[in-house]
Amino acid sequence: MRLSLLLLPVLLAAQPAFAAVDLIRVDKSERKLWLLDGATVVREYDIQLGTNPEGPKEREGDGRTPEGRYLISGKNPNSRFTLSLRVSYPDADDRAAAAQSGVSPGGDIMVHGQPNAVPDFFVIPTDWTLGCIAVSNAAIREIYDLVDVGTPIEILP
Repeated sequence: MRLSLLLLPVLLAAQPAFAAVDLIRVDKSERKLWLLDGATVVREYDIQLGTNPEGPKEREGDGRTPEGRYLISGKNPNSRFTLSLRVSYPDADDRAAAAQSGVSPGGDIMVHGQPNAVPDFFVIPTDWTLGCIAVSNAAIREIYDLVDVGTPIEILP
């Protein structure tokens, strides 16, 4: 019994100090991603975006990261990057807007780590994705563990 009481602080420290991540908020202009539990920010990360980050994604190949509210629709432990979370882009509105313009909306938008060939200690310092949201490898490991499929993601300009 005495050993259990001694380990209690260690066990409590290992547990997250929040109930659950119920929203991912991305601010493209600030290059930040926040995990939220209600109105409380529980984690904050620096991000890199697509090569043409200003404005919402309009078509495949435009190098832009989408803007709007989506869901995390899947998790990939075998990604070309150090883990990835699929964003539910394009939604019906994105597909309709692209169709009206006669273009493909694109897809495969992810929150992911660095390319697998990049060592963990290195983070590509500029916007380099094709429209995804990139974070450090340490960050994606934490995000991957804390975020469930179905979690909303809000991407702000």
